[in-house]
Amino acid sequence: MSDIEALQYNTARPKMQIPEYGRNVQKMVDHAVSLSDRDERNKVAQAIIKVMGELKPELRDAEEYKPKLWTHLFIMSGFQLDVDSPYPMPEQEVLKEKPKQVDYPQTNIKIGHYGKNVELLIDKACEIDDEQERQALIKTIATIMKQFYVVFNSKSIEDNMVAEHLRKLSNGRIVLDDVSFLPSTSSIIKLYGLRTNNNNNNNSKKQKNRKRKHRKRN
Repeated sequence: MSDIEALQYNTARPKMQIPEYGRNVQKMVDHAVSLSDRDERNKVAQAIIKVMGELKPELRDAEEYKPKLWTHLFIMSGFQLDVDSPYPMPEQEVLKEKPKQVDYPQTNIKIGHYGKNVELLIDKACEIDDEQERQALIKTIATIMKQFYVVFNSKSIEDNMVAEHLRKLSNGRIVLDDVSFLPSTSSIIKLYGLRTNNNNNNNSKKQKNRKRKHRKRN
């Protein structure tokens, strides 16, 4: 038989239940199922578990490391492997069950780019009795809000708008008269490595000028 005739495509081979372990491990599992002697099956099963653990070291950090390997072994055998497992064989019906749908949290965010956490911080600031501590948190929140706004829009924002948004999100409970403590828009852009709209416009103008020069030369 020539080398070409000996080639076999994976599509023509039996389907593997857990391909991540490779076809050689699947062959070992199939061999273990075919053994008639129970003691020999047990020895082969233990050897396969050891090999699977070496192939999947990341599972060692997971909870129930050994039970997970035995579960995979039973799945790969089509639940036909009869051995003395230290763990009960999982029920096929349970494994085939689809996970229950997780309800998506429905939260009403007043101004999207600030997010829900900013609203929670604002509520927390409104509950603080100590005025000094309250003002310190309010300034921190206002700074975060300006950073979020600039990151979201990548353009300049009036500091008074931050104060207005803070008043709106707090339902009028927080009023900022002095916003001089807020960082400048340019410092935020530099901090986050953002590109301003002006830079984008300048780049587009440069590209247009290059195209015009190229056309004139041609």
